[in-house]
Amino acid sequence: MTPQARFRRIGWFAALAICTALYLVLQFKVSTVSSDVIKAERLIVTLEEKNMMLETEFMTRSSQIQLAAWNRVDFGYAAPRAEQFIDSERQLARFSGPRADNAPDPIRLANAVVEHETEPFPQLVSPLTGRPLDAALVEPEQASERHLALGIAPQTVRVALSAGHASRAGGQ
Repeated sequence: MTPQARFRRIGWFAALAICTALYLVLQFKVSTVSSDVIKAERLIVTLEEKNMMLETEFMTRSSQIQLAAWNRVDFGYAAPRAEQFIDSERQLARFSGPRADNAPDPIRLANAVVEHETEPFPQLVSPLTGRPLDAALVEPEQASERHLALGIAPQTVRVALSAGHASRAGGQ
C-alpha cells in the first residue's frame, strides 16, 4: 500500500469519526430540546388546568354573590336566625291551626293483624301450554334433586314461568 492510499484511508476514517461525533452531539442536542418541549407542554397543561379551576371558582363565587344580592334585594330572603329554629314537635304543632272541614284525612301508619289463615296461592298454569304445573316443582318437600333451590328454600318460592328464563336456567 502506498503512503498516499494510507493517508487517504486515514482521512476517510477521520472524516467518518468527525461526522459520527457531530451526529452524536446533534442527537444529544435534539434530545435535550425535545425533553424541554415535553416539559413545557406539561407545564402548559398544568397551567391550563389551574386556570380552568380558578375560572370555575371565580364563576361560582360570582354567582353566589349574585344570588345573595338577588335574595337580599329582589326576594327579601335572609339567613335564618337562631330564634327561628324549633326544638321539638310541640313547637312545630304550635304553628298549626284546626283542621278545615274539607281537609283530607291524615296519613296513618298501617298495622296489619292477621286473625285467620291466609288463602293458598292459586294453581300455577304454564303460559306456554295452558296446563297446570306439576306440584313437585313448587312444593319444597316434594322437590327433586334437579331443583336444588326449591328443595333448600323452606318458604314459598317464586318460579319464573317465561320461556326465555326456563331455557337459560335449565341449559339442557
